[in-house]
Amino acid sequence: MQLAKHHGLGNDFLIALADALPADAPAMAEAVCHRTRGVGADGLIFGLPGDAGAGTDVTMVLFNADGTRAEMSGNGIRCLAQAFVRRDDRGSDRELSIGTDAGTRAVSVESTEDPTVVQARVDMGLIGAGPDLEDGEVVYYLRNHGFADHFSTADVGNPHLVVGVHDVHQIDVARNGSELSRLAGGINVEFIGATAGGIEMRVWERGVGVTEACGTGACAAAQAAHQWGLVGPVVSVSMPGGDVVVELGDTAVLTGPSQYIATVDYG
Repeated sequence: MQLAKHHGLGNDFLIALADALPADAPAMAEAVCHRTRGVGADGLIFGLPGDAGAGTDVTMVLFNADGTRAEMSGNGIRCLAQAFVRRDDRGSDRELSIGTDAGTRAVSVESTEDPTVVQARVDMGLIGAGPDLEDGEVVYYLRNHGFADHFSTADVGNPHLVVGVHDVHQIDVARNGSELSRLAGGINVEFIGATAGGIEMRVWERGVGVTEACGTGACAAAQAAHQWGLVGPVVSVSMPGGDVVVELGDTAVLTGPSQYIATVDYG
C-alpha cells in the first residue's frame, strides 16, 4: 500500500487512497504514525471511494496516532483533498465533495506557484454547542490554575474546549492540555489570546498530543473569540505551524495550505 505524506501547517498525515478499509486499520495507524518506529505522523487517513448516492468524490476515514478514530480534521481534510487531486491527474484546481464521519464537506483546491503546495478552502459546516462543562472538575481546574475566566466548548464535528488566556506563550500546553482533556472525558483543548490582527492559538489534540496546528480547533477558537468580542467574523488564527483564516457565518469556512512531502510503500 502506498502512503502519501502531507502536512497542513506542520500537522502531518499519511494518506492511503484505498478501495476498502483494512481490518487492522487502528493498529496500522499506531504503527505507521510512530515517530521513531514508523514513518511518523499525527494521523493516518484512508481515502475510500465516494458515495454516488450522496454525490461525494471520496470518503475520509481518519485515525489518530494512537489508533483511535477521529470524526474530523480541518488540516487532514485539506491533505486528503490534495492527495486525491494529485492522483486524479486533472490539475490541482478542483471542487470536491468529501464524506466524513462528521458529514459531507465541500472543499475547493487551488494550485500555487509551488507544485507541492495547494491552498484549500473547506466549508466546515455548522459549529454546534460542545459538551456542558459549566459545573465540575474542568471549571475547578481552570479557576485553581490561574486561567482567565473565558472558556467555552464547541462541536466542529469533534469536541473542543477553548480557553482564553493572557499569553499563550506562558502556557504549558502538554501538561494543562492533557489534564483538561482527561477531566472533560476526552476533548481537544485550545488556548487562545488576542493579537492585533486576530488570535494566537496553542492546541492539545486528543489521541495525538501537542500539534503545530489544528483546523477544527482554529474554527472553534475563532467562534469563541468572536463571541467574546475579541475579533470580527473573519479571523486570522496564528499557530506554531502557521496561519489559517476562518470565516464565520451560517457555517465556518476554513482556508489554509496543504503540502505534499513524499510517498512511501508500506507493507
